[in-house]
Amino acid sequence: MILYPAIDLKDGQCVRLEKGDMDKATVFGSDPAAQAAAFAAQGFERLHVVDLNGAFAGRAVNGDAVSAILGAVDIPVQLGGGIRDHVAIDAWLDKGIARVILGTIAVRDPDLVKAAARRHPGKVAVGIDARGGKVAVSGWAEATEMDVIDLARAFEDAGVAAIIYTDIDRDGVLAGLNIASTLKLARSVSIPVIASGGLASIADIRRLLEPDCAILEGAISGRALYDGRLDPAEALALIAAGQP
Repeated sequence: MILYPAIDLKDGQCVRLEKGDMDKATVFGSDPAAQAAAFAAQGFERLHVVDLNGAFAGRAVNGDAVSAILGAVDIPVQLGGGIRDHVAIDAWLDKGIARVILGTIAVRDPDLVKAAARRHPGKVAVGIDARGGKVAVSGWAEATEMDVIDLARAFEDAGVAAIIYTDIDRDGVLAGLNIASTLKLARSVSIPVIASGGLASIADIRRLLEPDCAILEGAISGRALYDGRLDPAEALALIAAGQP
């Protein structure tokens, strides 16, 4: 199980939102590169980065901060937010991003995502963000009637490296992961699934290490790491031991 620490970028700063609301942003730092280096020093082996402004704008907005992060760490970085065409995909992979996360474009142009996955094996993930089981796009601001599992199944056998599934209603509010919905999704597709949204404490890590969660690739943690509710050393030691 991989634990991904999250760096969400808004106006060049590290922030966490509540349920995806840009007006409810808590700033946790003004130096994303230093935060990335701190996570690497704590022993995390991968990093999850989101350009929040980019998710709304449909293009890279915090590109300088992302580049600084890449310059500060040697661990693989996955990036989402506003990546919606082949030019942006190619550019970020050329700059050293290990895996791009495609969300809005996965709904609007699934063929583009499939083509990108074929061109870049192992380097394209699909981000599925949902409220009440329905997919949301454009920085979570726009609701759709598309079912999470239906969208995920559209990418079976397309070479997608992973699905990052976020329960928006739990994101940033420390409500605990939505294990039931995440496992339902993971059992419905052969693509590896990463849980996101609500990871609150070491209890969530222990739950992820239960046998039924072995199907998951990992989970993303943000606010719980920033405010000290989740101790990195304890979490990583549990994961290394492989049991709750």
